[in-house]
Amino acid sequence: MQKILVSRCLLGHRVRYDGGASGPFDQLQRWLDEGRVVPLCPEVAGGLPTPRAAAEIPGGQGGDVLEGLAAVITTEGEDVSAQFLSGAKQALELVQKHGIRIAVLKANSPSCGNLLTYDGTFSGVKVSGEGVTAALLKRHGVLVFSELELPQAAQALANQNR
Repeated sequence: MQKILVSRCLLGHRVRYDGGASGPFDQLQRWLDEGRVVPLCPEVAGGLPTPRAAAEIPGGQGGDVLEGLAAVITTEGEDVSAQFLSGAKQALELVQKHGIRIAVLKANSPSCGNLLTYDGTFSGVKVSGEGVTAALLKRHGVLVFSELELPQAAQALANQNR
């Protein structure tokens, strides 16, 4: 059975930076019931606490952090790039261990955003780009979707099961 990597916050786990959750979602619950879901919060896996200071990537995107060209900085000015990179590597290890080809990750997150992230000014402005974990997984051929794209993720899963 094809497994799917899913952000823990989307499963209702209270691991978001603000101590909250973003789910659960019916489609994710069905996959969970089927035993397909491999849950992970890259930020918590990387060693960050819950709750924690919000973080953004000033002047860059997740791929820039992977290449050492940008940093993940909290509202308090702390560089948490090492924790973000550790969490991304753990996500990649899970993907490789379970043969995962599809991930559903939290939209807009500096770890998990697949299409948009915040611009690094902590002003709520979103820009095209991807978080650290999403960038690493995409580089390794994983199809990354957000909770806003669950129908597309389900279609991708159906296509892979043919």
